[in-house]
Amino acid sequence: MQSTDYFVWDADRVLLDLGFFELRWYSLLFMLAFLIGFFIERKMFKDAGRKEEDVERLLLYVLIATVVGARLGHVIFYDLGYYLRHPAEILAVWHGGLASHGAAVGILYAMYLFVKQYRNMTYLWLADRVVTVVALAGAFIRTGNFFNSEIIGRATDLPWAVVFAKVDMIPRHPTMLYEALLSLGVFILLWVVYRRYNNHPPEGSLFGLFLSLLFGGRLLLEFSKVPQAGFAADWILNMGQLLSIPLIAIGLWLIFSKVDWGKNTESDQ
Repeated sequence: MQSTDYFVWDADRVLLDLGFFELRWYSLLFMLAFLIGFFIERKMFKDAGRKEEDVERLLLYVLIATVVGARLGHVIFYDLGYYLRHPAEILAVWHGGLASHGAAVGILYAMYLFVKQYRNMTYLWLADRVVTVVALAGAFIRTGNFFNSEIIGRATDLPWAVVFAKVDMIPRHPTMLYEALLSLGVFILLWVVYRRYNNHPPEGSLFGLFLSLLFGGRLLLEFSKVPQAGFAADWILNMGQLLSIPLIAIGLWLIFSKVDWGKNTESDQ
């Protein structure tokens, strides 16, 4: 079939251009992810009788960890050689290059730093609530990748293939939309579990489900994606899949060994 028989995506990455200021779809969706996430996180903290100030402080931790972790993850895991030759480019986030696995590591560390300030808060309790919001944010951010025509999939003749005209005229898997739907599905499941336990799920339950399902899904979806690390193009598993494996393992360990599924944590630290 010809590429014209498929949906052709050629939207402008810029939503608003005032000359002195440019707002891109990706930036808007990134900001919406944190704004909506803040209100959801505030509700979850309120359910546990905690202060709104705690959520505001947590948001700052997570925001910094997301940007710094995602950038360093891209630099270290996907193109270290280039950035060693051009170290000034490490700070050039506007040139693109953010890795979700790096963001995950950054957020995990930020939660550790945050919990250290509270004697009556455990890491798993916090992680359950943070990853619920992160799952939803992932749907927004991957939709932003679609607007940018980035993280594209391999060539395919499936009827829902998309031609990313800014890249080439080859019908491809819209992998970023697959991942957006995966993130949305994980968020819905986590929220259902949260509500099923009357807003007090067993500690580690949401965290374990998030890690195993999101990164398990990512491991499978990576097969439809064009490898982002050129040096790993001939590997059986690409870099994204290799980075997903330890996170999946941690999630499964939590689900089957750590979580007491019969316990309703109504006392909430």
